[in-house]
Amino acid sequence: MKELIPVERIENKIYLIRGQKVMLDKDLAGLYEVATKALNKAVARNLFRFPADFMFQLSREEFANLKFQFGTSSWGGTRKLPRVFTEQGIAMLSSVLRSRRAVLVNIEIMRTFTRLKQILLTHKDLELKLTLLEQKFGKHLKKHDAEIQLVFNAIRQLMIPPEKPKGKIGFIVD
Repeated sequence: MKELIPVERIENKIYLIRGQKVMLDKDLAGLYEVATKALNKAVARNLFRFPADFMFQLSREEFANLKFQFGTSSWGGTRKLPRVFTEQGIAMLSSVLRSRRAVLVNIEIMRTFTRLKQILLTHKDLELKLTLLEQKFGKHLKKHDAEIQLVFNAIRQLMIPPEKPKGKIGFIVD
């Protein structure tokens, strides 16, 4: 089955703000193919569905930081501070937008969030196993310490995610 939206397009729109993985209202509106104003009106009519852990509005400082990272031209004449939605808030959006596309896009977004969590867990598990190996074998093999340490260092270098191109925040791991 063909993807509705490429996973990379969704991943590039997930940001870490206030320690939470979130998506901007304008990015979600673009994925849903609705105007940002329409998305925010639907949210405003159903505000009780979006507690602070589902959605929040950016502060002026956070907004300025995003504008700096993207360049101001892509923001146009934005007058209001953007809203951002956590994974739970995004799931709630399909119920207030009530379109088939909103449901299908949300399925893709939820799959992307799940995939990113799995990658993060795998990375942490690998790091833990490597640390345990260092503790177990690093002390016992004195004559090969330098070679073993080189191998551990090489593995750790391979675990470092590649840098994102400048101008995009992308997905940031805590």
